[in-house]
Amino acid sequence: MTDRAVLEKIVQALADYLKRDAGSIQPSYHLRDDLGLDSMAVIELLYKIEETFNLQIPDQDLVGLTTVASVARYVEQRLAPPKQTTAPAVKKRLAKGKKKK
Repeated sequence: MTDRAVLEKIVQALADYLKRDAGSIQPSYHLRDDLGLDSMAVIELLYKIEETFNLQIPDQDLVGLTTVASVARYVEQRLAPPKQTTAPAVKKRLAKGKKKK
């Protein structure tokens, strides 16, 4: 899923919840200050996002989710495939193998 698609789904979820036009919701909008969501409304919205994207948002992550864009970035990061890292020992062996030529 593209970053734009994630943002669009989040904006649409907000629009549905607030019964507003999705075009009136900007990524920079603060969930509480600009959109008027109280604590319970934020939790309900995040529950809908969890359902939409099939993920769980741990309570400790809620603090950083303050704007529409921050929610979108968070979801994008959670949906991204894990980065493949090579263990240091394997890297060392690979480096040694290349030097033997």
